[in-house]
Amino acid sequence: MTAVQLPELRPGRLPRRVPVRRLRQILCLLPLLLVTVVAVRHRSVLAEGFAHLGNAAWPWLLAAVGATCLTWVAAACTRQGAVVERLPRRKLLATQFAAGAANHLLPTGLGASAVNLRFMTVCGLPLARSSAALALYLLAESIGRVALLGILLVAFPDALRLGTLVPETALGPLLAGAGVVFVIAVAVLSLVGRVRSSVLSFLRTALGEARSVHTRPARALALWGGSFAFPALQATVLVLVGRAMGLDVPPAHMAVAYLAATVAVALVPTPGGIGSVEAALVMALVAAGGPAAVATAVVLAFRVITVWLPLVPGALTLAALVRLKVI
Repeated sequence: MTAVQLPELRPGRLPRRVPVRRLRQILCLLPLLLVTVVAVRHRSVLAEGFAHLGNAAWPWLLAAVGATCLTWVAAACTRQGAVVERLPRRKLLATQFAAGAANHLLPTGLGASAVNLRFMTVCGLPLARSSAALALYLLAESIGRVALLGILLVAFPDALRLGTLVPETALGPLLAGAGVVFVIAVAVLSLVGRVRSSVLSFLRTALGEARSVHTRPARALALWGGSFAFPALQATVLVLVGRAMGLDVPPAHMAVAYLAATVAVALVPTPGGIGSVEAALVMALVAAGGPAAVATAVVLAFRVITVWLPLVPGALTLAALVRLKVI
């Protein structure tokens, strides 16, 4: 038997280093590749949506585009309000634009969360505090959306027939599923000590971050103002598109339909809600009293303005931010 001497390796180093520059170039091209895949898969919906835009009243559509741009400003305000440190404004706004594109390429908001988490860590925030700020943002945005829906439902109780949006037969399975998830979570926290200690450590960090933010009125105003402004602006876009397409539904009822539909599909794991949001919005607008054909046209035009038109520029911005090492 002949002994073979292996090459000596330095501790902590691999035989072949990953070319960081090549990896970054691949990451720059990845958003554009994903956009192409998504666009090809939904090309029929895309073509139909653009066809409906051609028959709409353009002043209302231009206003809808302007309101869509303001949603990124609202998101940037909320992100800034979730941390005590001052984030660079221009980079923060560009990151929200890029995060919107990433959010439509990965399921359940993972894209936007990953982009913003990376941005905050590059800005110098520790990973634990960046994660706590991200959780605070998601909590505030959810509270703002549900609270706005509740306020509108109280003000306009006849705006939506919920029985047509959520069938009574679906209530039992939903409650049962929520109960099972809760029991599993409690069991894991009770039996697995490492998970329990990690969760408790994260909660302590998150509560400390929330207290620090709310001791500064400017940060608290940005956090909660942006949390209410973001869903309000999104609902405004739908209302403006509805006016452009001649949908015979009161504006407040359209806003209620939008908020109810987005709350209903919040847990559906599809990239950017593509597919699930369209179906829920059509159902909600019909439940609000709109004709099915016009409601479908409005939803397709709405998704073109809010999703498909910004998707390519957002992907290019994301690639540029990766190349410039902003994220």
